[in-house]
Amino acid sequence: MNDLQPTGTTDLAALAAGIERTNELLTRVLAEVATTPSTHAIFVDAGYVYAATGRLVTGTEDRKAFELDAEGLIEAFIDKARTIFPDSRLLRVYWYDGARRRIHTQEQQRVAELPDVKVRLGNLNAHNQQKGVDSLIRTDLESLARHRAITDAVLIGGDEDLVSAVEAAQGYGARVHLWGIEAPGGRNQAEPLMWEVDSARTFDLDFCKPYVTRRTAAEHPEPGVGEGPVPSREEVRFVGARVAAQWLSERGPAWVADLLPGHPYLPGAVDQELLTAAETLLKHSLRGHADLRRVLRDGFWDHVQGRF
Repeated sequence: MNDLQPTGTTDLAALAAGIERTNELLTRVLAEVATTPSTHAIFVDAGYVYAATGRLVTGTEDRKAFELDAEGLIEAFIDKARTIFPDSRLLRVYWYDGARRRIHTQEQQRVAELPDVKVRLGNLNAHNQQKGVDSLIRTDLESLARHRAITDAVLIGGDEDLVSAVEAAQGYGARVHLWGIEAPGGRNQAEPLMWEVDSARTFDLDFCKPYVTRRTAAEHPEPGVGEGPVPSREEVRFVGARVAAQWLSERGPAWVADLLPGHPYLPGAVDQELLTAAETLLKHSLRGHADLRRVLRDGFWDHVQGRF
């Protein structure tokens, strides 16, 4: 006598139940993916930016010959990315630079203090050449793409050694966008790198000029800016609000209201205009005072948001 029971019907029922559970799981995963916001990060080769903007604006790549308003330029990059990726949030800006024995300079310390910015240092050899920066960019770009931390990567640089990083990030599903600085009479980005990226954009002289100042014997070369004592945070906040009130009166509520969707960031040109106006009123340069520049913006936004 055979005690075995037919199992065909039971197996089919179990299989159907398993398929149904799988479909439910896939539905939940797809729903979660659909509601997950896109995220982008900006990877900046500071050596490239210094050389390219210096050459474009002042005619030299020698850092000692000019001053780069790194904070203002980073803000401009963030603002540009926000307009290109309106439905995406910024993870952070990675600022790659070289330093002897990887010890931060004062300028690099100021950049490191900026919100949403991480400074990564390679070495600087005896000939002032960066070493190890490309490998840092490759590591971060590939790692963030592999862990699905970003959907879009903005790469500001020009070295052909970055091609493998672009390919790796794309292999994990990230889109890579190459940004560059206009090169007078030629190119300053490797063609193989330009061929691999998903999109490319170049910033011209008008975009870069507000952030580059040729060094002079004066400590603060901006016209109309004196060398008095460093203003207090309260003074700077008050001036930020004062400029906002002046602009609101002169340019009208509609112009100022157009800035609100970008809070807490200001468009690059507007941010530079705010800085210049504040320095004139304070009779002191705020270049190199990252904390005071943030207070200035806070004062500006406090007044604007209080009126809308």
